[in-house]
Amino acid sequence: MELASYAELAVRLVNTEEPARGRDGLTTVEAVRRLFSGSSRGGRLADEGDLPKLRSVRVRLRAVFESAAEGDETRAVNLLNELLTEYPVSPVVSGHGFLDENGRPQWHMHLAENAGTATALFAAGASMGLAVHLTQHGVDRLGICQAAPCRNAYLDTSTNRSRRYCSDRCATRANVAAYRARKREAAAGAGA
Repeated sequence: MELASYAELAVRLVNTEEPARGRDGLTTVEAVRRLFSGSSRGGRLADEGDLPKLRSVRVRLRAVFESAAEGDETRAVNLLNELLTEYPVSPVVSGHGFLDENGRPQWHMHLAENAGTATALFAAGASMGLAVHLTQHGVDRLGICQAAPCRNAYLDTSTNRSRRYCSDRCATRANVAAYRARKREAAAGAGA
């Protein structure tokens, strides 16, 4: 697993809330467990105390995405650095027993799951993954969906840095709304 893939943890956590709709998907210990992969130590550590702490981390990660989307690179980086300082990581080299064509282990980096709480484990992985993604691809690759009322975070992995929506569903909804608005405008102009 590449360290940048941990950035998806940040997206997953931020998107547990839909602020414009007043929805919060992070209200139970089971919701915390679902943030982790099936056999993860973090899921086993999760308890009621993680709910308010993870919500706080979620607010801070959303601020990173929003700052990046607004073009405030320095603020995005500073906010992310604060999280990295508060939730340090321990890297480990792993091979999972996978061998390359020459029979040698395929070594790669993982983050050790040695934090004492589910929040610390999740926040460390999400922050480090986001930092790696940001430094490898640029701050402009972190975004907030532009389809109203959606405010989901996303990682822009498009080849031409053109992503503006969190999903195909939101892109379609925004395009249909824009088309209908143009039609209404044209009809109003023709009727005048």
